[in-house]
Amino acid sequence: MTNRIVTGARYGLRDWLAQRITAVIMAVYSVIAVFVLLTGKPITYGVWRDLFTQGWMRVATLLFAASLAWHAWVGMRDILMDYIKPTGVRLALETAVAVALVGYAGWALQILWSV
Repeated sequence: MTNRIVTGARYGLRDWLAQRITAVIMAVYSVIAVFVLLTGKPITYGVWRDLFTQGWMRVATLLFAASLAWHAWVGMRDILMDYIKPTGVRLALETAVAVALVGYAGWALQILWSV
């Protein structure tokens, strides 16, 4: 029988796969963004605003922000589980990271839909 730590530990394929999928999404978005920025007009506020008023760019950017938040969560949670042994301290840090990431994702949503 395996002795497993129950306090937030994850074992298996799910987190590994989440890291890979979110990395691919972020890489594809980055390539598209570079392509759009390099093949378009010189970047001014008007061009930038027009780009982000298009629905596909808003959705793609929101998907990027959500992928970044999930990727960061999995990575930070694993780092904290590996290096912070006191459970209370680890839980407090994990909570702080989760609140920050949700806040950043919410801020991105607000920015994208206020244009």
